[in-house]
Amino acid sequence: MSLILDTPPIATPSRRGFLITVGAAGAVFGLTSPAEAAETFAPTIWYTIDTAGTVTVHIIRAEMGQHVGTAIARIVADELEADWSKVRINHVDSDPKWGLMVTGGSWSVWQSYPLYSQAAAAGRIALVEAGAKLLGAPAVSCTARNGAVVAGMKSIIYGEIVARGDLAQAWTAEQLAKLPMKPAAQRRLIGKPAPARDVPGKTNGQGIYGLDAKVAGMVYARPKLPPTRYGSSVLAIDETAAKAVPGYIRAIALDDPSGTAPGLVMVYADSFVAADRATEALRVTWKAGDTAKVSEADLQARARALIADKTAGSLAVEDPGVDAAFAVAKSTLEATYTTATALHFQMEPVNALAFEKDGRFEIHTGNQWQSLVLPWLAQALGRKEETIVLRTYLLGGGFGRRLNGDYAVVAALASKAIGGKPVKVVWTRADDSRFDSPRSPSVQTVRIAFGDAGRVTAMDHAVCAGWPTQAMAPFFMPKGANGAPFDPFATNGANHWYSVGAQRVRSIGNDLANRTFRPGWLRSVGPGFTHWALECALAEAAAKAGVDPLAFRLRMLDGAGRNAGSAPNAVGGAKRQAAVLKQLAAKAGWGKPLPKNTGLGLATSFGQERDMPTWTACAARVRVDPASGAVKVEKLTLVADAGTIVSPDGALAQMQGAALWGMSLALFEGTAFENGEVRDTNLDSYTPLRMGDVPDVDIAFMPSTEAPVGLGEPATTVVGPAIGNAIFRAVGARVRDLPIRPEAVKAAMKG
Repeated sequence: MSLILDTPPIATPSRRGFLITVGAAGAVFGLTSPAEAAETFAPTIWYTIDTAGTVTVHIIRAEMGQHVGTAIARIVADELEADWSKVRINHVDSDPKWGLMVTGGSWSVWQSYPLYSQAAAAGRIALVEAGAKLLGAPAVSCTARNGAVVAGMKSIIYGEIVARGDLAQAWTAEQLAKLPMKPAAQRRLIGKPAPARDVPGKTNGQGIYGLDAKVAGMVYARPKLPPTRYGSSVLAIDETAAKAVPGYIRAIALDDPSGTAPGLVMVYADSFVAADRATEALRVTWKAGDTAKVSEADLQARARALIADKTAGSLAVEDPGVDAAFAVAKSTLEATYTTATALHFQMEPVNALAFEKDGRFEIHTGNQWQSLVLPWLAQALGRKEETIVLRTYLLGGGFGRRLNGDYAVVAALASKAIGGKPVKVVWTRADDSRFDSPRSPSVQTVRIAFGDAGRVTAMDHAVCAGWPTQAMAPFFMPKGANGAPFDPFATNGANHWYSVGAQRVRSIGNDLANRTFRPGWLRSVGPGFTHWALECALAEAAAKAGVDPLAFRLRMLDGAGRNAGSAPNAVGGAKRQAAVLKQLAAKAGWGKPLPKNTGLGLATSFGQERDMPTWTACAARVRVDPASGAVKVEKLTLVADAGTIVSPDGALAQMQGAALWGMSLALFEGTAFENGEVRDTNLDSYTPLRMGDVPDVDIAFMPSTEAPVGLGEPATTVVGPAIGNAIFRAVGARVRDLPIRPEAVKAAMKG
C-alpha cells in the first residue's frame, strides 16, 4: 500500500530521478504527453497534478514523527507555486524506480531539496507555457502563483491546464541543471508558517502504523529469542506447556540463510495474546554462542586494549608531523572518555506482516532503509529482489532502529516456514530490547599537544566502538590513510573543524562488540559519543592553558586550510561554526555571574558529517547538589545554522527532540551487557528523561539562504558535553563517563 497523508531516494547523477528516454539526441528528461495529461500531469516521478489541481508528492522517506513529508512537499509546492491546500503526501512502497530509499543521517531534506526543487521548476515552467497558450498570452507575460497561471487580469488554474493544455515537454540533464529557481526573496512556503499536511492523520486516527497492518486469514507470531544474537542453535523444542494455551498453533525453528537473525524459534497462534502466552510457556534448549558470558566490562576492556595497540584501526585523518609535534610540545594533555550501551526504545516495538501473493512476497512494516533490507530479504527467501515489496506504513518512532530491517527478515521467514501464508510478527517491549541494535559502548582517548601561549599544536583522537556500518552496510565504509576501512558513522565528529595543527583520528572497530550484538545507528550515531570526548577534552585543554573556554574554541575556528568550507553545503566552513558559537554565548549570557554550585557549560559541533555540516552549539546551565552529586539541568540554550530552514515548526521540533534526547543520554539512560545480553529490557529499569526533569529549552536558528542541511540529530551531539562542562564549572568535578551518575560527580568532587 502507498500511504497517503491528506487534510480538508537519492537518484544517481545520471538519472536525477527524472523519467528518461534515450534517443538519437541522447538522454532526455520527459514530461507526460497530452494524452496522459488528460488525467494527471506527471512532470517527473516525484509528483503528479490532477485535473482538480491536486498535487500529490511522492515521498521515499519514512515518516516517524519528524514531518518529513510536509517538509518535502513544501519544497515542491513553493517552487511549483502550488496551492498548499491542495497538496497531498504519498509515502510510497519500495520500487527500483525510486533509487536509494533511506531515512537517516539527517539526510532527508538535504538530499531531497535539489532533487524536488528541480522537479518542481520543470513543472512550473511547463505549466506556465501551456497556460499561456490557453490564455492567449505570451509566456513571458505570465507568472505562476498559488496553483494558477496569471496573465494580467486573466488566470487559469493548474487543474484546468492539466485537463486542456499541451504539456509535452523535454529537457536534457544539462538543461535541467540550468533551470532558473525562485530567488529566496520570492519563497512563499519555505521558511514560512503553514499547516503541516501530515498532522491531522496522526491525531484523528486515520494514520496507519505497522502494528495496524492486517489482512484476511493472517495468524500471529512472537519470536522466542536465543541467548546470544549470533552463534546460538536450537537443540530441542518442548511444546507441552504451549499446547495448553488456547489458540496456540505451532512452533518452528527458523532457518535463516542470510544470517540476519539466527537461532530464533517462531511461535504461531490465532491471536497475539495467544502467541505471547505460548511463547512464555514454550521451552527451547539452545546451544549458546561464544559470547554468552560477555559483559559491559569485557566490551570496554577490549576497546581499551585495542586503543593501546597503536597498529589497530584505520587512520581516518592522518596529517604529517603528529608524533613530532607531541615530541617537542611544551606540555600535553591525555584523557579517556567512555559511553555506555544505549537502547532505542522507540514507542512502537518492531513488527512486520509478511505473506506471498501472486508470485510476490509482501512485507508490511515501517522501515527506514528499504534499499538495505531488500537484498537481505532476497537472500533469506531465496528469490529475486524484484519479487519482493516493502509496503509503507507510519513508524511509531525510529531513531535509527528501523534502519536495520532485521525484523522484516524474521517476518518473511516466519511466513515462508508455513508456506507463504500471512503472518503478523510482533515483538514485545522486552523482546524489542533484547533484539535491539543498540548504540555500542565506546572508549575514546584524546591527546592534545600545546605550544607557546597554550596554543594547540597537535591532536590525536582514538575512537573505539562497535561498528554498525560494518555489520550491515560495509559498502559505505571508506578507507583511511593506512588503507584500512573504517565506519564513518562511528567516527564522524572526531574529524572536526578546529585548526589544531597536526591531527590524527584513529577509528577502531570493537570486534567483540560486533560479535556480541548487532551494533546500530542510534540518533546521531558516532557524533553522539565523539563530541562528548572532543568537547570535554577541549574544555580540559582550555583550563590547562588558562584560557576562557569560549575564546579557546573561537581562536581554533579560524576557517584555515581544510576547514575553510566549500560549496554547496559547507560554505563558510569553520567561520560559520564560530558565528554560531558567538551567538550562543551572547544568548546564554556567557561570562555573567551565577549562583554557587551553578555552572554554564559550552559545546559546539558540526552535527553529523563534514560534507553536510549543521553548525550547532549548546550552553547548559546546571545546578549541582554537593552533598549527593545530583545534577539539575535548569536551562538548555541552543543555536544552529542549518542553512535554509524549510519547515520552521518541524525544524524547531527536531531541535527540541534531539536536545532532550542528548540530555537523556547524558544523565538518565544507559544499560550494560550481562551474560551476552542487555541488562535492561523495559522502562522500569531503563530510565530515559521524564517530563518532570525537562528544563527550559531556548532554541534559535541563524538566518541563512545557504543549502538546507539536516536537523534530526545535530542537537543530540552537543548537550552531553555542555552538561559535563557545566558540572566542572559549577563544582570543579570533571566526569568522563556517560551517563553521568550522581555518585560519579561526588567522587570527582573529592578527587
